[in-house]
Amino acid sequence: MGNIKGFLTIEQQQPKRRVIGKRIDDWKEVYQKPGNESVVKQAARCMDCSVPFCHSGCPLGNIIPEWNDLVYKNQWKEAYDRLSRTNNFPEFTGTLCPAPCEPACVLAINDKPVTIKQIELAIIDKAFEKGWVVPVLPKKRTGKKVAIIGSGPAGLAAAQQLNRLGHTVVVFEKSDRIGGLIRYGIPEFKMEKRRLDRRLRIMKREGITFITNCDAGSSITTAQLEKEFDAVVLAIGSTSPRDLKIQGRELQGIHFAMDYLTVQNRICEGDRVAKKDMISAKGKNVVIIGGGDTGSDCLGTALRQKAQTVTQLQHRSMPSGIRTIKNPWPEWPQTFSISSSQEEGGKREFSIVSQEFIGKDNKVTAIKAVRANRTKDAAGKRVIEIISGSEFEIPADLVLIAIGYTGPQTNGIVKDFGLEFAPNGALLTDERKMTSKDGVFAAGDAARGQSLIVWAIAEGRQVADHVDAYLMNQSFSSVAVSAAA
Repeated sequence: MGNIKGFLTIEQQQPKRRVIGKRIDDWKEVYQKPGNESVVKQAARCMDCSVPFCHSGCPLGNIIPEWNDLVYKNQWKEAYDRLSRTNNFPEFTGTLCPAPCEPACVLAINDKPVTIKQIELAIIDKAFEKGWVVPVLPKKRTGKKVAIIGSGPAGLAAAQQLNRLGHTVVVFEKSDRIGGLIRYGIPEFKMEKRRLDRRLRIMKREGITFITNCDAGSSITTAQLEKEFDAVVLAIGSTSPRDLKIQGRELQGIHFAMDYLTVQNRICEGDRVAKKDMISAKGKNVVIIGGGDTGSDCLGTALRQKAQTVTQLQHRSMPSGIRTIKNPWPEWPQTFSISSSQEEGGKREFSIVSQEFIGKDNKVTAIKAVRANRTKDAAGKRVIEIISGSEFEIPADLVLIAIGYTGPQTNGIVKDFGLEFAPNGALLTDERKMTSKDGVFAAGDAARGQSLIVWAIAEGRQVADHVDAYLMNQSFSSVAVSAAA
């Protein structure tokens, strides 16, 4: 590395967040753009650690120490070239990925890790500013056609890789705009959609065709897909929300988190939302059930909509502020953290079990909850132990359920293809990422279950390799392969 003592002399400096009082009045990104000098100094903290564990922390296998060193040497173009070898969309991961590479950094053993995510975003931002991000066209076309169902990060990564390999790629999206979860599930304050639109313009110039308002299985049938394409990739996500089926669930004012976030994202896109479809937190007592990223996104959105109060409930106990012996480096740290949205306001409650929705005139007015301890029974299985006498009520005019997803939608194209499912509810695939239907592949959350955006991009790249190998050796129906074979 260029500065072998950088990690000893330079302190970690995370990218600065905009002032809370200003940022909750708009939908612009929370983080300020760091100056070049600051990023170069942070890159200098990357040590000559011999075995870079950050590689193992990154599902994409980004060659992190190499582009850190290039940034330190102000060789930004070379850094972009190195980064783009392994990551199709650094602007997505640079804003949305929780950066599992950072706690895996060797410095994290006894110090603060390198700010890898900040450096990655700085590289791609500079690359776009300098015009280095240009369409990559295939040298020749293979004559094979691939249908990508779904335009989230997995579908987009698969589409770009397959197109660059020379296959003709058509991406089908059921919504009115391309982007999937990135478009309608991620709040603008986490990633402004200009980043997505900028990337899509590049992909269109590369020759990829995008078709919106097309629900595969109805707008285009499975029979048509089999006839017109040599392979199909399902990148349909894990979009079946996990419900909370307790008394009072039928009351008005209780919504799934993604329905709520989609409405606001449409407004940010300039759409007019019909009154019957509007979900707003303005002036309301909001309760968010779920302590993950989606719940945090709901919190930040509710604050910007000027909710009266916001409470986030989590059934897990409050984590420790430091790693325990059962959670050693380089594992992901199961420690207490505060997201940018949680920093902005609202109240967080841990070890809470929601028992009943209370309402009046068919509208939710409160949640009856109880405090609990998470323990283990005699067999070592985790159980929730209710604390007697700890019942309480929380005022609630709007309840948002953000407790995860059970898997992809089971109707439509999945049902028509007759696909099999894995025990976790995801689509069953073999080592080639092929489903139980020959020539039909799956990637991203649809194939692995609810996961991180970096895994979705990695899965999209991997499935593209398997589809390419399949296409260049056999036709769509030449071999009967089942996931159980």
